[in-house]
Amino acid sequence: MFKDEELSLVAGGSGFIGTNLCEYLLNKGKKVICLDNQFTGSINNIKKFESNSNFDVIYHDIIEPIYIRASEIYNLACPASPIHYQYDPKRTLMTSIVGTNNLLDLALETGAKFFQASTSEIYGDPDVHPQPEDYWGNVNPFGPRSCYDEGKRCGETLCYIYKKKYPHLEISIGRIFNTYGPCMSANDGRVISNFINEAINNEDITIYGDGLQTRSFCYVDDLVEVIYRLIQSGAAVDLPVNIGNPDEHTILDIANKIIELTDSRSKIIHLDLPQDDPKRRRPDIQRAKDLLDWEPRVSLELGLTQTIKYFEDLKNGSSERDAA
Repeated sequence: MFKDEELSLVAGGSGFIGTNLCEYLLNKGKKVICLDNQFTGSINNIKKFESNSNFDVIYHDIIEPIYIRASEIYNLACPASPIHYQYDPKRTLMTSIVGTNNLLDLALETGAKFFQASTSEIYGDPDVHPQPEDYWGNVNPFGPRSCYDEGKRCGETLCYIYKKKYPHLEISIGRIFNTYGPCMSANDGRVISNFINEAINNEDITIYGDGLQTRSFCYVDDLVEVIYRLIQSGAAVDLPVNIGNPDEHTILDIANKIIELTDSRSKIIHLDLPQDDPKRRRPDIQRAKDLLDWEPRVSLELGLTQTIKYFEDLKNGSSERDAA
């Protein structure tokens, strides 16, 4: 454990976004502690940091309190794909509520800056498009997705309560839209990882519904950059900020693009759309542009190409990103 107090605590640090954030912070010269219970995170994701003297890992579930004196806390500790957050919905909800409360208490006790990873899912199946931060959402509180959606909404409410009671706390909230890139789990059930794995194995690509529902996909390098800007910038404190790529695509277009980039023989098949699955999703990122001077830079084709290479390397037993 580090002796000085200038360190970054990343809860959920061995997950997809958490791993990429840890790498980004280490490249900035930060001392980083990864806090993770390894439910959806992977020890393989953080093996590449083992020899870095600025990195340490603690296996811990944030539902239980912990004391670490950090200068900044990034709360990314919650399963984010339906296949994982529906596995134990009560625990998912408690992670977003009790876990967030514990980390906010830690920030209060240590004076750390705090970043809360919220989600576009707080907008539910939106009837406003694109979604600005002042839209309250259209969420079903009594369905299979509600453990995640309502948990994240409660997490934001906790941030609001703490900020009102303790005005000196620096709390930033990022509403993360669909993100993809290296270190995604191959079995997380999300669109891009599913499609890539099916395509590189020449298996049928499964689309739920007609495929005309839309999503806006942000490459993970763009996302971790704006997360860092959020926690460092006093301008965005107190305000939820949409972080994602406003470039909107149908699910069918994404499938066809992946087939093209992998030169796959896969065919597309259709299954029924899951309950409460949003039909359209696109962030209004004007607030991020105005407050943080940020917008995504990585094109969909470049991001998909790099993500496909990561999954191909995994299939072949190696990953250039892991060796970095």
